[in-house]
Amino acid sequence: MAKQVLFVQGAGEGVHDHWDNKLVASLARELGESYAIRYPRMPGEDDPSYSVWKAALAKEFDSLEDEAILVGHSFGGTILIHALAKQPKLRFGGLFVIAAPFFGEGGWPSDCMGDCGDVSERPSPGIPLYLYHSIDDAEVPATHVYLYAKAIPHAVVRMFERKDHQFNNDLSDVARDIRSLY
Repeated sequence: MAKQVLFVQGAGEGVHDHWDNKLVASLARELGESYAIRYPRMPGEDDPSYSVWKAALAKEFDSLEDEAILVGHSFGGTILIHALAKQPKLRFGGLFVIAAPFFGEGGWPSDCMGDCGDVSERPSPGIPLYLYHSIDDAEVPATHVYLYAKAIPHAVVRMFERKDHQFNNDLSDVARDIRSLY
């Protein structure tokens, strides 16, 4: 049976159909048929809310098997990091976060995140966590990945050059790390 992968899109008008779908296609191509990628449309992608996305993800989590892989791009990665603390019944195989903004001290202030608490308590050290960012990201400053790394010391940080916020639509490095776990 194929290994489940849940890909959570970033935020912004048209992101699901015109931007992050290219990331999903790259990941699917790189992972091959041994992996089945789920790519749900997140509600209100053009005006995201932590509580609304967290509720949508809780439903998605309920349909995943243990050891499923989670991949989040941009705001989707931020939401995954914060939402995992609320899902103790599932054991995820890994969390792979691409170009995620850090909300809080040193990062971005935001009303859309609401009260999501201290990121250092998320996710569990038992879940492999990889953070990907490019120094050339014009959307989310590269300093955000270091804020996550400081808050979550067990995270593996992968920094790149000459990749944009969409990682030039190439997730081969992410796929390599996913395959390395299994």
